[in-house]
Amino acid sequence: MTADTIAAPRSSARRGSNWEKWGWLYMRVSGVLLVVLIFGHLISNLIIPEGGVHAINFAFVAGKLASPFWQWWDVLMLWLAFIHGANGMRTIVNDYVQGAKLRAALVWAIWIAAGLMIVLGTLVVFTFDPCLGVTPDSVLWDSCPAA
Repeated sequence: MTADTIAAPRSSARRGSNWEKWGWLYMRVSGVLLVVLIFGHLISNLIIPEGGVHAINFAFVAGKLASPFWQWWDVLMLWLAFIHGANGMRTIVNDYVQGAKLRAALVWAIWIAAGLMIVLGTLVVFTFDPCLGVTPDSVLWDSCPAA
């Protein structure tokens, strides 16, 4: 190789799936989808209801989470946001952490935390029950079918 030629990139020698390329592509697609989902969420919660932000209370959230459409909307937003954020943090860790073992441990910690939050958030959205634990002195007592 002469002084005026450029060496091939290290990644060109590897065969198989290019995870960095797919991560980069995911960030772009999920970013666009998140903008749509977040603005839809904000418009439906703050602009459309009568009273704006003052209309948001427990009953408002319970009513929205009773609808399968809004459940899936929120879960999609949750999943995309956590994976998007974890992938961004992974990129930062890969760029700035020098030690291979520390870098691997931090990346694992990021993905475990994101996975745990995704599982817990999904469980909350799909198992939310506004009547759970309602007592006769609660304002929800009359509106809960088991009361």
